[in-house]
Amino acid sequence: MRELKARILDEAGMVRTLTRLSHEILEQNKGAESLALVGIRTRGEFIAQRIAAKIESIEGMKPLLGYLDITLYRDDLIGKLEQPELKGTDILFDITNRNVILIDDVLFTGRTIRAALDELIDLGRPQIIQLAVLIDRGHRQLPIRADYVGKSVPTALSESIRVHLKETDDEDCVLLMHPEKEGS
Repeated sequence: MRELKARILDEAGMVRTLTRLSHEILEQNKGAESLALVGIRTRGEFIAQRIAAKIESIEGMKPLLGYLDITLYRDDLIGKLEQPELKGTDILFDITNRNVILIDDVLFTGRTIRAALDELIDLGRPQIIQLAVLIDRGHRQLPIRADYVGKSVPTALSESIRVHLKETDDEDCVLLMHPEKEGS
């Protein structure tokens, strides 16, 4: 069992962070007209919903919103015997020539984002793909960086970040956890 090392964001901090990310996305893309937000399931889906709602409250126009299930695009499933749980990709619009904002909770090695990019490219040819993450914890294994970062949190490889959302965990917060102790 991992123990809490630090509380990175509380509920109010998360609201402020998502509000700032929404404004940055709008500023960089000159409004919401060509935007399509695509959340990576599971927590990226709910963060994308919150950003879409914030953009709608700012611009008076809701951006297109979809969700990716990258399970079948992951490179770490090779050789595993268990059947992965599929939640399904839900993008009911053409992404061609859109400014797609790919949204996830934590950017770590970059492998999740690589899988998401592969799936997006299979769906169409966006004008541009940008990446928004709530937390960037470093330790990249691939040359991937986020265009929009809620908070950069330098971590040790042995530490972990836990993003809790009301939709999945009954509270909004981001926690930094100590490394797992030997024998735990």
